[in-house]
Amino acid sequence: MEILAKGFSEKEFEKKCAIGRAAARLFDEKGYLETSLKDISAAAKLSKGGIYHYFTSKHDILYFVLDNYMDLLVQGLDQEVREIPDPAMKIRYILFRHLKLYNTKVPEAKALLIASRNLPAQFFKGIASKEKEYAGLLTEALAEYFGGTVPLVRVKAISYTLFGMCNAIMYWYNPEGPIPLEELSQICHDIFMNGVSSYRTGNDSPGLTRLCAP
Repeated sequence: MEILAKGFSEKEFEKKCAIGRAAARLFDEKGYLETSLKDISAAAKLSKGGIYHYFTSKHDILYFVLDNYMDLLVQGLDQEVREIPDPAMKIRYILFRHLKLYNTKVPEAKALLIASRNLPAQFFKGIASKEKEYAGLLTEALAEYFGGTVPLVRVKAISYTLFGMCNAIMYWYNPEGPIPLEELSQICHDIFMNGVSSYRTGNDSPGLTRLCAP
């Protein structure tokens, strides 16, 4: 809601969000560099001049998209995780939540993973700071799970490895395909926590019968 404090009404803020959604879809379909402000204005049903009422540049739009997506990932997660007593369940909750949010905001998530490096340094720094905060919450859960037996630098590496595995699904996962998101989330969880050998018994999803998704 910081945008509102900069002279935008709630209605205008909603318009910014609509422009952001249209832009994110175009970034996904055409690529960030290949998308012009003219393309965005047409998709958002605005004149090119109208875009400048809300944003100063294409970089500004990208930053708005990524900043809002990071807020979705970060906001409330700390409190949600603190209410889960079991460290292993904290890890599972974060994983399932991460993939659920990805699935509801695919263009925005892809923009974060693919286009963020196109931001000017001062914009990218703000996004990177929120990414670090987000990864830190998983690192805390993992550190609690390991109970001090694993050096923190290695715990951080493990947390980024888990997020890397989850984020890689964007290159192949089809939400309309044969594997539902919950099952895919369970597969990621089982492989991360137990290794691929947990599937050697032939079970469709070894953990699905004993754990429930958040």
